[in-house]
Amino acid sequence: MKTIDCDYFVVGSGMAGLMSALHLASYGRVVVATKGRLADCNTNFAQGGICCVMDAADTFDKHARDTMIAGSWLCRRDVVHTICENAPEGIRDLIECGVRFAKKPDGTWDLTREGGHSARRIFHAGDITGEKCEAAMIRRVRRAPIDVREQTIVIDLVMSRRIGLKGANRCVGAYVLDKRTGEIYAIRSPNTILATGGCGKVYLYTCNPDSATGDGIALAWRAGAKIENMEFMQFHPTCLYHPQAKRFLISEAVRGEGAVLVDRHGREFMKKYDPRGSLAPRDVVARSIDSEMKRTGDDCMYLDIRSKGRTYLMTRFPNIYEKCMRFGIDMAKDLIPIVPAAHYTCGGIQATPDGVTSVRGLSAVGECASTGLHGANRLASNSLMEALVCARMTAARLGPHPDSFEKGEPPEIPAWKTGSAVPPDEAVLVTHMWDEIRRLMWDYVGIVRTNKRLARAARRLVTLRREIREYYFRYLVTPDTLELRNLAVCAQLIVKCAQRRHESRGLHYTLDYPRQSKTIRQTVIDGYKG
Repeated sequence: MKTIDCDYFVVGSGMAGLMSALHLASYGRVVVATKGRLADCNTNFAQGGICCVMDAADTFDKHARDTMIAGSWLCRRDVVHTICENAPEGIRDLIECGVRFAKKPDGTWDLTREGGHSARRIFHAGDITGEKCEAAMIRRVRRAPIDVREQTIVIDLVMSRRIGLKGANRCVGAYVLDKRTGEIYAIRSPNTILATGGCGKVYLYTCNPDSATGDGIALAWRAGAKIENMEFMQFHPTCLYHPQAKRFLISEAVRGEGAVLVDRHGREFMKKYDPRGSLAPRDVVARSIDSEMKRTGDDCMYLDIRSKGRTYLMTRFPNIYEKCMRFGIDMAKDLIPIVPAAHYTCGGIQATPDGVTSVRGLSAVGECASTGLHGANRLASNSLMEALVCARMTAARLGPHPDSFEKGEPPEIPAWKTGSAVPPDEAVLVTHMWDEIRRLMWDYVGIVRTNKRLARAARRLVTLRREIREYYFRYLVTPDTLELRNLAVCAQLIVKCAQRRHESRGLHYTLDYPRQSKTIRQTVIDGYKG
C-alpha cells in the first residue's frame, strides 16, 4: 500500500481548509484532500458575506453581544470576543489573496447588515461573496507548494492504538480512497486538520451541496473525539421555493436591505412573533415561517422587496435577481416564494479557536468544529469569519511548534485490508437507507421536536446503523457507502444531543420543554471507544 508523508494533512477545501493550508505552507509539507473538486464546498455557496467590525460607529463589544444574543447565551464569551477581535486580520488575508470587497463611491467599505446585527458590519462582494473568496483562495493554493488531492475521500483516521502502538492514543494520519482509480492508500502525518464542513445533507430539504455529509464529525467521533451541541442544526429561513430551484438561498442580506416576510396575501407576519420583525435571528424566523405554514396549510411563505426598485435590485443582488428571473420571478414586482431548509451545523467536534480537539494529533477548523462561537444559533455571516480566524490561529499554533511523532520516526501504517469483501451488487440499498435517514430526520428531528418524535428517530437509527455496518463490511468501500456511514453517525449524534437537552434554546425547540432553562450547559457526547 502506498503511503504519502506530510507535516500537515488538511481535509477539506472550503475557507477553513484552504486558509489553513496557505498559512501552514511556509512551515512544512502540506497535503490537502477533498472528496470532489476544490470548489465543491459550502463556502462557494455563501452569498451574504463576512462579519468584521470596521465602522467607527461599531465596536467589537457590540458584535460580541449580538453574537451572544443570537446564540441564546450558550456561546463561550471569551471565544466570542477572541474571534470577533481577530476578524480584521482574516479580512486582510482575503484581500491579500485578491478578493475585492465592495466599496462605496467615496472609497469606504460598503458594509451591509443582516438579521440579528445591530450595525452594518458585513463585508461582501455583491451577492456571491463565497464564490469570489473561494476562487481567490484556489488561485493562491494552486501557486503554493501544496499537494492538492481532489476526488479523494477519507475512509477513516488512523489511530495509534488501533495499529498496535504503545503509549497515549493519537492520530497518525488517514486511509483515503481515490475516487477516480479506486486505489486505497494512507496519508501519514503527525498533524491532521479536519475542515470538512457540516452535515446539512442529513435532512431531506437543505441548501447545502451534496458534499455536506458530516464526514469530519463522523471521522473524529470514530477516532474517539468529543462531539458537542449537535442538536443545534440551523435552518436557513429563506430558501427559494420552486420545483426546479435546487438548493438556492435568498440571502439574509435581502432582509437586511429591507425585504419583509409576508404570506400569500402580502400580509407581514413576523411582528407577531418577534418585535425585531423580519430582522430577527434565523432560529426565530425559521420557526415563525414553519408556524405560519402549518397554520395556513400553505406550502411556502414569501419575501417582499418590491419597494427597492429594479435598478437597485439588479445592482445589489445581481446573482439572486438573475436566478429568480430564470424561474419566472421578478423581484421588482413579484413576491419571492421561500421555505426554511437545513443550512448550518452549529455543533460539531469539540475544539478551541486554535483547533485543539480531545484527540492528540487531530485539529478541527470551521463548520465541523464546535468552538463555542455560535452557541445555540449562529449569527448571520459569523461562519466565514470563524473559518478565517480559526484557520489563522490553528496555523499559528501548529506552524512554529508542530506536533511530531514519538521517537521522531513515523509509525508503520498497515495496508488496508479488504478481507472477504466483494464488489457491491445492490446499490439500491444504499440509496434507500440514505433517503430513509434524510426523511426521518426531517419528519422527527426538524425545526420543532418532541420526545416521542426523537424516540422514534433514535430507534430507527439504531437499526439503520446496524444495517449500514453489515453492508460496509460485506462489500468493498465506495464513496456512496462512506458518505452514508458518516451521515448515519451524524444523525444519531444529533438525536442523542437533542434527547439530552430538556429545554428549548436557540435552534433546539421542543414542545415537551418549551421554556429556556436558567442553567447554561453544553451537550457533550464522548467519542467512540471501540
